[in-house]
Amino acid sequence: MSKQKVITILKIVFLPTIYAILLRLLFGVSTWKELFDVMSVSFLFCLPLIVGALTIYLSSVENVENLAYRIMVPWIPIFLFFVITLFFALEGWACWLMVLPLFMVVASVGGLIGGYYKLKEKNNTLYVSLFVLLPFFIAPVENMIGKIPGTYKAYTYIDIQAPDSKIWKNVTRVKEIRADQDKGLLTQTLGFPRPVKAELNFEGVGAYREAIFTNGLVFHEAVSEYIDKKKMVFSIKAYPHEIPSATMDEHVVIGGEYFDVLNGTYELEKLNNTTYRLHLYSHFKLTTTFNFYASWWARWIMKDIQNNILQIVKSRAEKE
Repeated sequence: MSKQKVITILKIVFLPTIYAILLRLLFGVSTWKELFDVMSVSFLFCLPLIVGALTIYLSSVENVENLAYRIMVPWIPIFLFFVITLFFALEGWACWLMVLPLFMVVASVGGLIGGYYKLKEKNNTLYVSLFVLLPFFIAPVENMIGKIPGTYKAYTYIDIQAPDSKIWKNVTRVKEIRADQDKGLLTQTLGFPRPVKAELNFEGVGAYREAIFTNGLVFHEAVSEYIDKKKMVFSIKAYPHEIPSATMDEHVVIGGEYFDVLNGTYELEKLNNTTYRLHLYSHFKLTTTFNFYASWWARWIMKDIQNNILQIVKSRAEKE
């Protein structure tokens, strides 16, 4: 491989990566948070768009003429950017895993835009230079609009062949859950804390329990509505100051600036003489400028946690 070719490859891969790192550092400065924020459309959408455009614009015309090249090559600096930010702990694994699909799609769109300008005959260096500055124009406008809080629901249920008394006993008092009983695939992949135990201090309105998870995560729950063996509604509160900093990424911490769980409800429905359906749903709040994307992940995470708990209740009630 010639020296010129090596330089070209380095330019194509590392210049967009360096741009991405610099943008992450600038948007991560806490004193500038009122103007630039990592949890914003101007960062999460503009960064991969510009990285994709730069990667392709810096490539040779021969390569750019290949559609697959324009779509897939922008992923290389994106992956490299992820590795670097993880290595230096600029971001957590869970946060990046959730934005990876978005970054890949948007980077490909940026690659198509960069290819369009690259294949045009006239010099478009000025346009590309202005394109690189796009986040700094969009961020102030986005901050003027502000974050829009939204409340969402995660609904799950499971059918259990057991008496209602046994089911309800395992709802109100969840005994210690061993690691091998945890079936929360998504939360395990993201490295989220797993449920350990939860127990009401009494059965009725005003009752209190702590839903304890690993790594110091605790949900404080207070019962606001109670019908024995039929329904239990409870508020949920997690206090960020109680959660060790290593437990969750600051951008996805429960009870933090962007994501909070509000309440949960258990309802037990009789299907026939041997089977009951246990419903579990929760409401959670998101406060971002991209709730349309964040709500998908938040709902999947909450449903994964709920399905995991329902499976444990079913297994224990049916075995007793």
